[in-house]
Amino acid sequence: MIDAGTEGGAGASIPAHSGAAAAAQPRVTDLRFTLLGTGTSSGIPVIACDCATCTSTDPRDRRTRVGAILEFTDPTGTPRVILIDCPPDHREHALRHRIRRVDAILFTHAHVDHVFGLDDARLYNVTMKAPINLYAERTVVDELTRIYDHIFRPHRNVNKSFVADVVTAVVEPGRAVHLFGIDATPVRLLHGALPILGWRFDATAGTPSVLPAAGTHATLPIAYCTDVNGIPPESWSALAGLDLLVLDMLRERKHPTHFSLSEALEAAAQLSARRTVFTHMTHDVRHAELSARLPAGVELGFDGMQC
Repeated sequence: MIDAGTEGGAGASIPAHSGAAAAAQPRVTDLRFTLLGTGTSSGIPVIACDCATCTSTDPRDRRTRVGAILEFTDPTGTPRVILIDCPPDHREHALRHRIRRVDAILFTHAHVDHVFGLDDARLYNVTMKAPINLYAERTVVDELTRIYDHIFRPHRNVNKSFVADVVTAVVEPGRAVHLFGIDATPVRLLHGALPILGWRFDATAGTPSVLPAAGTHATLPIAYCTDVNGIPPESWSALAGLDLLVLDMLRERKHPTHFSLSEALEAAAQLSARRTVFTHMTHDVRHAELSARLPAGVELGFDGMQC
């Protein structure tokens, strides 16, 4: 298990969630991977824009800020919910998808459109009567501490307001986090000059059976790689053999910190996942028009898409 450290919350380490319980009933069931938001930092419609995408009546062209959710029933029969990032639109995501618990949040990086929904996590503390585990690199934990000073430094919460109860663990690329029968492994990616993380999900050793929820398509391994324009040489092997790859694709034109369409297609071809779904798209992308031009095995994501 990872060395969870003693960050945030009450300063307790985060335990690994595998072992005896998994051995007694080594099955993960009802696996479901959903794209909560698929838009870039501005969201779509963009404020004060009347372009064809922003005025489209196709619901797939309405994109909230990017995030995803992995839901499953663990080997003990307990429902589990793992978020990837917590964007400013998380409250809307939670209401739309009736999210009632969050066991862990995995962060890719600390940009506004990926972390500015964390304050809403306090409502899950009420329903769960437990803290929420956060997993991020050291630099991201430091940024979260700065942004959410009132959460991480109780003496700064001068009014003793209702704040989120969280416990943080510092992660490193290649070191898996064991989460209730599923391994979440950070993968080094590049967002321009900024090193960030993707996340790969596999069955934990000793969990031989992972069954998807009825009506869904994806099963493990799954990788989620947003806000990327470069995959370091050492990370290609960490993204091999995927059933589902969720991959950044901003627009058709080049961009200095995100994959363009041609770059994303090239990366998808090299990684050869059974299915690739693009996310983090601007209003330059009209869903129906671009979908018709994509090769087999590659799709555009949309808000609420159950992969």
